[in-house]
Amino acid sequence: MKNKPNKRKFLVFALKSRRLFRRIYMAVLLFFSIISGGAVIFYATIIYAVVFFARLFTRKIPLDAKDFIGPYTYTFKIIKKDNLKLDIYYPKHKKQKHPVVFFSHGGGWISGFRNQPNNVSWCRYLASKGFATVSIDYRYGIKNEMKDILNDYSDALKYIKKHALELRLDKNNIILMGLSAGGHLALLYSSYNTFIKDKDKMKGIKGVVSYYTPSDLNDIFTDEDSKSSFAKFAVKTTLKGNPDEIFGQYNYYSPYFWISERMIPTLLVHGKNDDIVPFNSSVKLIKKLKESKIESDFFVHNTGGHTFEFYMNDIQTIKIIDKTRRFIKGLIKYEN
Repeated sequence: MKNKPNKRKFLVFALKSRRLFRRIYMAVLLFFSIISGGAVIFYATIIYAVVFFARLFTRKIPLDAKDFIGPYTYTFKIIKKDNLKLDIYYPKHKKQKHPVVFFSHGGGWISGFRNQPNNVSWCRYLASKGFATVSIDYRYGIKNEMKDILNDYSDALKYIKKHALELRLDKNNIILMGLSAGGHLALLYSSYNTFIKDKDKMKGIKGVVSYYTPSDLNDIFTDEDSKSSFAKFAVKTTLKGNPDEIFGQYNYYSPYFWISERMIPTLLVHGKNDDIVPFNSSVKLIKKLKESKIESDFFVHNTGGHTFEFYMNDIQTIKIIDKTRRFIKGLIKYEN
């Protein structure tokens, strides 16, 4: 018992040291960027992103799952020579149809893929808890625009609804879930389509779960806690410009500005020490959801950073994952 406070102090010290190192790193990059015309920070950002996601992709949530089958892979869309695919993980005990968690990966809209190990760990876990989990690919913002990515997201949803019977999916019980950029897609799809009253697109969707998501894309540039050059690069690349140049586009693609009293039940999850997506972006959104009287909840990890559930296995992380499962289960309308 005596070791626990020491471990906690060490963890806090390690996290503070990590943030200090990153700030020094960014200061050095900024200095060399100024004297080199910006080339250094561009290439350093790319290198940083590669290293960051290489580490992230090999991690998994701290809960093992055994009672699942799959994945089963399907092509939901063909664009020129590119096949966009989705994987479905099922509970081990087969049913005529299963409630669905529609899962979209993170990666700043410019990287990531449906079957990287960290995503797979989520899909296996959710499937083992009784949900058919659909993990999708979508085009990247490097060569495409945000509207293209959203079209892919929407088309993947259409696919599973259209083929629900043969895929053993309950199209009337769908939960949208995403991590980071994937959470942004889930929030934007649901907030926009409830705002414009598109009942057809929202049919069967019972709620949305979003982990460490930029609800207002402007926060990446304006929030004082936003220090991530990768996040800035990813947003500018996908939206094709800076916020001061295309301010309207940043607002248009921000879920925060589409929240209405018709928004579906929403769960937000964020770590207070996130240095990629500002924690305050979720604070703003949960406040607006509450003001709009939307059924919503906000799970906060007091010392967690971006993607905290993949590198922290403390009690708080495990509780948040389990509470996420219970939130999803509470939205499912089981048939008699």
